[in-house]
Amino acid sequence: MNINEVAKLTELSPRQIREYEKLGLLQTIQRTDSGYRVFSDTQLQRLKFIKHARDVGFSLAQIEALLALQDNKQRSNAQVKALTRNHIDELSDKIQRLQSMKTTLQGWHDSCLGDGSPTCSILEGLQDGVQDGVQDGSVTKHACHIERSH
Repeated sequence: MNINEVAKLTELSPRQIREYEKLGLLQTIQRTDSGYRVFSDTQLQRLKFIKHARDVGFSLAQIEALLALQDNKQRSNAQVKALTRNHIDELSDKIQRLQSMKTTLQGWHDSCLGDGSPTCSILEGLQDGVQDGVQDGSVTKHACHIERSH
């Protein structure tokens, strides 16, 4: 299979595939006399593995570790589980940070009256940074209007 065929089957771009090859995530890829890559079924499966791992948010370093574990027939599933547990914890932390950002932005948005006055609590919030009152949603309503120049 050539790179375009593999790209379609894996839903990866040819650029991503070349990058994964460059990073050493793929075993040596055979090439034709004219230099075109020829992928084996094993390499196709490895690329699908990489794609699925990326889809659930594993970093390239984590994927490299997972591939090493996959290649090691003496591996312990406890090692894979520990790596996955760590990733789940990282995702949970990220979700909490994103939820906090959303709460802050929602507080600024909700405090804006949008009544056409020049005072803007959203811009003030961005200028001043996160404040305790905004994080818990207990903000007072302020007029918020952004003048647009024509």
